Amino acid sequence: MSPIAFLFAGGAILLWSSLALLSSRLGHLPAILTIGIALSIGGVLGIVRIKEWRVSALTLLVGIGGIFGYHVMLFTAFRLAPIVEANLINYLWPLLIVLLTPVILPGFGLRKHHIVGAVMGLAGAALIVTGGSINPDLSALPGYLLAAAAALTWAVYSLLTKRLPEFGSGAVGAFCLAAGALSLLVYVAQAGTGGFTILKAGDWPILFLLGVGPMGVAFFLWDAALKRGDPRVIGSLSYLTPLLSTLALTLLGGRRISVLSGIAMALIVAGAVTGARKGEP
Repeated sequence: MSPIAFLFAGGAILLWSSLALLSSRLGHLPAILTIGIALSIGGVLGIVRIKEWRVSALTLLVGIGGIFGYHVMLFTAFRLAPIVEANLINYLWPLLIVLLTPVILPGFGLRKHHIVGAVMGLAGAALIVTGGSINPDLSALPGYLLAAAAALTWAVYSLLTKRLPEFGSGAVGAFCLAAGALSLLVYVAQAGTGGFTILKAGDWPILFLLGVGPMGVAFFLWDAALKRGDPRVIGSLSYLTPLLSTLALTLLGGRRISVLSGIAMALIVAGAVTGARKGEP
């Protein structure tokens, strides 16, 4: 993979590692409002390349659907389940990218180590959901399922962008802005225009950081990396994200990670590494 693709992917991964931490500081806000504002900020960044916003209707649909659907499910999961555990399940997406590459993109085969990696990752997710018990407390199950659905959505979106007619990475700005506007429309329909009074002055710096970083520049970098590199290699790099994200939550966010969650994280990361490595059929 080219050095520039590696740098783009690494930049996106570093920015995404702050997503859970920043969103945890906005837990008092409705998820759809946070998403709408942050994505709108991220979309505005793309105006500098507005000429690239002319894309096919199918490309626009995939872009808006992927970004909107992923964030709605993920942010809702953060509110329905413990954030550290939901975050770990969400980061099954690097493994899913590797696993689904042969399914969505022609010319890529599925090998034994892909299956082994998938089993390891799923074992980690199952450990989180069940708490290691045969009689688990399933009160957080809706949140965990949404986190898993978010992971699947992001993996499919990432791979579909390589099957669509070629478009510039600047078009991601249109995806973000449209997804942000859609989120705000949904919020206004639910809460009315008076619903914006819930916002506090201290929320805006965090919303700005979200919009510029993990819900803005990261998307442009990710798209540019996928256009220039092998999605399986990029997927293998992405296994760093759950490590960095969980580290940020524990060291900077004051969140605790249990021994069980630590084991689950090790399984998910090891599954991603195993699935992404080169191996024999």
